[in-house]
Amino acid sequence: MKLPADKVNRLRPFYDGRIVCVTGGAGFIGGHLVDALLGLGAQVRVLDDLSNSTLEHLAELIELEPERVRFVRGSILDDDALADAFRDAATVFHLAAVGSVQRSVDDPQRTFSVNATGTLRVLQAAKKTTALSGAGVERVILASSSSPYGDDPHLPRVETQLPAPVSPYAASKLAAESLLSVHAKTYGMSTISLRLFNVFGPRQPGNSPYSGVIAAFANRLLQGQAPVIFGDGLQTRDFTYVADAVMAFLLAGAAKVPPRGDVVNIGTGTSVTMLELARAMANAAGLPHVHPQLQPARPADVKHSLADITRAKELLAFEPSYTLEAGLQELIAWCRQAASESSSR
Repeated sequence: MKLPADKVNRLRPFYDGRIVCVTGGAGFIGGHLVDALLGLGAQVRVLDDLSNSTLEHLAELIELEPERVRFVRGSILDDDALADAFRDAATVFHLAAVGSVQRSVDDPQRTFSVNATGTLRVLQAAKKTTALSGAGVERVILASSSSPYGDDPHLPRVETQLPAPVSPYAASKLAAESLLSVHAKTYGMSTISLRLFNVFGPRQPGNSPYSGVIAAFANRLLQGQAPVIFGDGLQTRDFTYVADAVMAFLLAGAAKVPPRGDVVNIGTGTSVTMLELARAMANAAGLPHVHPQLQPARPADVKHSLADITRAKELLAFEPSYTLEAGLQELIAWCRQAASESSSR
């Protein structure tokens, strides 16, 4: 994963030597964020209960950088684990979550407990560290989602639109955003919620019924199987390469004007249909003859999604660096290398 050199150079003085915590740092996006923070010279505390991830990548980082990476195994619902992970941290990147619409349909109670109540616990723990030390957590950045927009027909999605969640996952993320806004207004905390639009990239699990669509497509294509589309294939999505999502987190953490509960879209401002995506991925994998299978639409899936990223440009100086095609090429190359390494063991 490559980040723009000019932005990295500007961010390095801020993060060099800074103690940060990443909840969910053993996961897909969290793991890439940890990589980037270490590259910028930060000291990183990772809090993760490993319910949706493994220690494989993080263990390698700890072995390479034992003085700069510390892992706390625990839940964001555990106040003791939060206090341990937040000790001396100046910035908290909050990515821990139950992160699937379909999983939330199957288990709405756990989704809301982790995503909403867990976020409240994170904010209260951050507030408590500051109260105790006087120099605790300065900012909390939430990994939110485009899902709170629901099926509002207005495109592109603008942060001023009224939320219309259609899944338990979307409702839980909207609640989490509201908690960040309330803590900013009530307690003066610096908080910001990043509404991520369909993040994809290397190390994203693709072999689960809850996998992201691009990871699932890649998993099937590289096994010579047709990707599966739920619905008519005309639904659209704005896909964000993981390097761009990570850059958005870094920019939000270092923003000079303290955000006060802001909600900001992070995407590309372009969208494709699922049929177009399947065709592009088949071509990138060298399998242009493989066509997708259509299956009945799933409950709570939205029809269209497209980000307006004007606010991200204005508040964070965020600009996506990757096109969908460039991101897919990197993903397919990584998948093939990972498969080769696995078969040679």
